[in-house]
Amino acid sequence: MNLTNAVALITGGSSGIGFAIAKSLTEARARVAITGRDGKKLEQAAKALGAFPVQADAAVEADVLRTYAAVMKEFGDLDILINNAGIGTFKTLVDMDTAGFERVFATNVTGVMMMGREAAKIFVARDRGNIVNICSTAGLRGAPTGTAYYASKFAVRGMTECWRGELRKHNIRVMLVNPSEVVTDFFAANGLTQKVNESKLRGEEIAHAVRAALEMDDRGFIPELSVFATNPVD
Repeated sequence: MNLTNAVALITGGSSGIGFAIAKSLTEARARVAITGRDGKKLEQAAKALGAFPVQADAAVEADVLRTYAAVMKEFGDLDILINNAGIGTFKTLVDMDTAGFERVFATNVTGVMMMGREAAKIFVARDRGNIVNICSTAGLRGAPTGTAYYASKFAVRGMTECWRGELRKHNIRVMLVNPSEVVTDFFAANGLTQKVNESKLRGEEIAHAVRAALEMDDRGFIPELSVFATNPVD
């Protein structure tokens, strides 16, 4: 697709991978809306990007509906949804609490579903559109302490395949992008320590993959792609 003047909605766009994707799409002359829960951080990001901000929590249905109302009022259309917002909790099975488990699924699964559902309504009516779900290589295999986060990414991968089966007949491209470890504030925000060095991926690599997938002619699409660092050193 031609990204010039295309309207893109990116959840979790105020930092990390979401911010990098938003930057890449604005540089391609797309019109971009970003969401985030932290109002101050969101406004700063939107100003830096020249994007339209919507303070919202993807896990809250009223916020999801308000987001789409605001985007349609601002732009009058939608071409791309980037489902990027996500959180994590990392505990062993014996230490896993239901509140933490459900909080992860509320954002990473239910939130993704609600955002995708509202985008699909628009795209089916216009018989075209693009949904990109930012998943993770955590959705490809399990790991210790991954019960909540990894399982949520397996669920996103499964939903993506279901949407693809439903929506292809409406000329809607549904794509999944699986980043491996990326240097962002995700680790610190979830109480984890990340070793940072130049061998590890940055958000720019994921943004490059997303933009490249979107810019393919609408005749074709990339169902799923994973992005790994070439030779990461921990």
